[in-house]
Amino acid sequence: MQGFEQFVPLILIFAIMYFLLIRPQQKKAKEHQAMVAGLRRGDQVVTQGGLIGKVVKVKEDGEIEVEIADGVKVRVVQSTIATVVSKTEPAK
Repeated sequence: MQGFEQFVPLILIFAIMYFLLIRPQQKKAKEHQAMVAGLRRGDQVVTQGGLIGKVVKVKEDGEIEVEIADGVKVRVVQSTIATVVSKTEPAK
């Protein structure tokens, strides 16, 4: 029983680290993945690089075409979208 008592503080430290560090990060990643999956044409987005633009096309291979100025379209990877500034209304 003495050996188990020595490991209790170590187990508690790992449990605290899990609930304070790992679990919130997993939750944040899941929310980001849901946000990216919900992107549609017309949404105003900000990339991790700081580019602000409007989604022109959502491709199946994980890329998005973003128009950053009139006639200027760039391809970005979906995971690099940091935030959605404004969403378009769903089609009726």
